[in-house]
Amino acid sequence: MAFEIPKTAYSGKIREMALGKGDKAVTVGGETAYPFYLFEGEMPNLPKIAMEVYDMPPEEWPEAAMEPFTGVTDDPVAWAQKCIKDYGAEMICLQLLSTDPNGLDRPADEAAQVVKKVADAIDVPLIVWGTANHDKDTDVLRAVAEIVQDKSLILGPLEEGDYKKIGAAAIGYKHTVVASTPIDINLAKQLNILLGNLGVPDNLLAIDPTVSCIGYGIEYCYSVMERMRMAALTQQDDKLQFPIICNIAKEAWKTKEAKISEAEDPKMGDAKKRGILLEAMSAIVLLLAGGDVLIMRHPEAIKLVREMIADLTAK
Repeated sequence: MAFEIPKTAYSGKIREMALGKGDKAVTVGGETAYPFYLFEGEMPNLPKIAMEVYDMPPEEWPEAAMEPFTGVTDDPVAWAQKCIKDYGAEMICLQLLSTDPNGLDRPADEAAQVVKKVADAIDVPLIVWGTANHDKDTDVLRAVAEIVQDKSLILGPLEEGDYKKIGAAAIGYKHTVVASTPIDINLAKQLNILLGNLGVPDNLLAIDPTVSCIGYGIEYCYSVMERMRMAALTQQDDKLQFPIICNIAKEAWKTKEAKISEAEDPKMGDAKKRGILLEAMSAIVLLLAGGDVLIMRHPEAIKLVREMIADLTAK
């Protein structure tokens, strides 16, 4: 008697979303089954990886994370181009660290000019990420939406405290928005409903569930993302049928395990290998939970994740 693998019946589908413009635009979403369950459904668009670029030299990165970008960290345009030319980045995420009111507090118009320079210098999709300060992000991301209105940016994070003004600007200039909530399925659904009521089209909305890395609460993050996918695919919850973006790089590389040198604690082993594996393993966990776009940092970690995606989707 032949053995038949029991299969789950899916009644929902993750919406497909086009990111960017031109020949290098990418499409994410479209899944009709749980992540990588290719024996039950389809995964027409493989997960994409966006490489991080900062708009100012990062001061707290460990040496292992800085090494691949030596010589370009003071120029976001050169940094972005290096990610594309040397490391094959299919997307770029520009982190607007300099706009943090507790740091340099760069004015919105200056930050918008930096974004425009980067957007004009690359041909891959560009994610623009604020500091999660509601007042500052409102000013900055609205300015960015206007001055780079022809590039189909991905703007985030939009939170309940600032979604109206940023969302309105994104609607006006046809940018994608990233709805960000603190690891809670009900809050994520609620913000998606609010953005829909505001007028954000379904094909211009992605979810940021707020993620963490291994050892810092990734289990809870995984369970929330898993429940989102269950609701979207098996419970016909159309308010959760959106692609998920995971901003994992900063979460992995800010940990003490990534920063402690081998000299400080020989038991921890090689610091470079440790940081790379921490980022790669955390990213893979998030892919298995349902992530469609990963924001990552180290080229070697990205290589490992790409290899795993290829292995999981090999026929």
